[in-house]
Amino acid sequence: QVRLVESGGGSVQAGGSLRLSCSASGYTDNNYLMAWFRQAPGKEREGVAQIDSDGSTSYVDSVKGRFTISQDNAKDTLYLIMNSLSPEDTAMYYCAAEFGDYVFRASGPQPGNFDYWGQGTQVTVSS
Repeated sequence: QVRLVESGGGSVQAGGSLRLSCSASGYTDNNYLMAWFRQAPGKEREGVAQIDSDGSTSYVDSVKGRFTISQDNAKDTLYLIMNSLSPEDTAMYYCAAEFGDYVFRASGPQPGNFDYWGQGTQVTVSS
């Protein structure tokens, strides 16, 4: 059974940085797409960044140049390095994964393309 566990969220002042981690376990397919999403109160879940098993990445426009998605295959861990954070980045951040056939969109990840989700980690940015 696939399990995704996020960590690394917290509170930070505007302009600060955080690194989120997502530990993945229980999967057997080495062909995958993994992503970070976020959801602020009263808003829809938004795709932030994604990376596939070939190392291709894409980002939503609002985080380009500030956020970096990466993976450590030896540790089965996905990361999201977030720099220059602003209050608009405040949200619950979720890790998601899809295995086998997947849809990679240059515009960023779409929630409907992922079957596996973590429980989220809260990021709060104060001004």
